[in-house]
Amino acid sequence: MIERYETEAMRRIWSEENKYRAWLRVELAVCRAWAEEGTIPMEVYDVISKKASFDIDRIREIESRVHHDVIAFVSCVAESVGEHGRFIHLGLTSSDVLDTASALLLKDSLDVVTGELTSLKDKVLEKAFIYKHTPCVGRTHGVHAEPMSFGLKLLNWYSQLERSEERLKLAYKQINYGKISGAVGTYAHCPPSIEQRACSFLGLQPAQVSNQILQRDRHAFLLQVLALLGSSMENMALEIRHLQRTEVLEAMEPFSKGQKGSSAMPHKRNPILCERICGMARLLRGYSLSAMENVALWHERDISHSSVERVIWPDAFHIAHYMLSLLRRVVDGLEVNVDRMAKNINLTKGLVFSQRVLLALVDRGANRDEAYEVVQKYALKCWDGEEGFKEMLSRDPLVMSLLTKEELDGLFDVNYYLRFVDDIFDRFK
Repeated sequence: MIERYETEAMRRIWSEENKYRAWLRVELAVCRAWAEEGTIPMEVYDVISKKASFDIDRIREIESRVHHDVIAFVSCVAESVGEHGRFIHLGLTSSDVLDTASALLLKDSLDVVTGELTSLKDKVLEKAFIYKHTPCVGRTHGVHAEPMSFGLKLLNWYSQLERSEERLKLAYKQINYGKISGAVGTYAHCPPSIEQRACSFLGLQPAQVSNQILQRDRHAFLLQVLALLGSSMENMALEIRHLQRTEVLEAMEPFSKGQKGSSAMPHKRNPILCERICGMARLLRGYSLSAMENVALWHERDISHSSVERVIWPDAFHIAHYMLSLLRRVVDGLEVNVDRMAKNINLTKGLVFSQRVLLALVDRGANRDEAYEVVQKYALKCWDGEEGFKEMLSRDPLVMSLLTKEELDGLFDVNYYLRFVDDIFDRFK
């Protein structure tokens, strides 16, 4: 099945119809606030709330003439109300509607992303517990380091996703604001009490201070949070890509029945899903930069941010949600090759146990520099393709003067490296 970047939930939130629906919610909230203060007769507000509607084709028709989307929208809604349409948009400037309505769309989008993130987190944690005691080789600089648990690798992913969840909550808090303060934020034609009441009807906090817009550091932080979430997913996907390499082959993303990896080479099984995730993370980081560019505007505002936001907001949320959904599918169908993990631990003929040998020699009284020199000497020979590391150590006079054969054998026990794994996992119960 050919996948789309859009999901039904995100497509609905960022549809043109839902955008106008959010605008209408703001306009009606302001009308209600005016009615409660007595400026609009309550019976008139009742008529407005029942009759107010919009027609997208009509909005487009008006906009083609006036070249202003909010004016076209307000005119269309006023037409639907009739004689009481004069109360629509009373005391407002366009950004009062746009920015307050955008907060509603961004909040809804955050709810969808957070829900998908929770699903991914749960799946990663489930897999982490499955492979909690599965030994694999740990790598630093891409080179074999020491044995570890594959479940611990996954648990690290889970912890990283938890931090993303915390940042999303903070972004939600910072974006949960509206403003109904007029053309330059002075409330000259619409008192603060109207803003307070209208925002309360919408489930928003009124901004403590604004000019013509809500300040864009709020939105830049939100996009940075999404970019960090994307980078965390890229981190996971990149690891799977490495583990799927022919030389490693410890884990592979799912490969469906009938899928083909290459038009030329039938044997190919490429990590295309994880590569897609890595590529899309780059887009999110780019959108984050664009959002930061929107923070500095002329005086009380210009309109240079608007064209950027019309692209980056829906795109960023579509991409983040899609990446989460796709990565959850990858983790759910991840094929883990436990036998290959065991084979790779032994690939370097025991070198991954070098630190334990070093520490054992020091513990038995050897000078650390001398012990390091001895261990490294045999390690380098082992790298050059000579016999196994333990076999060479077993013939060294210094080593065998300090360790028995049984003690040397015990230093090459992979389970030694897993003895605190349960303690680490207990932190996440």
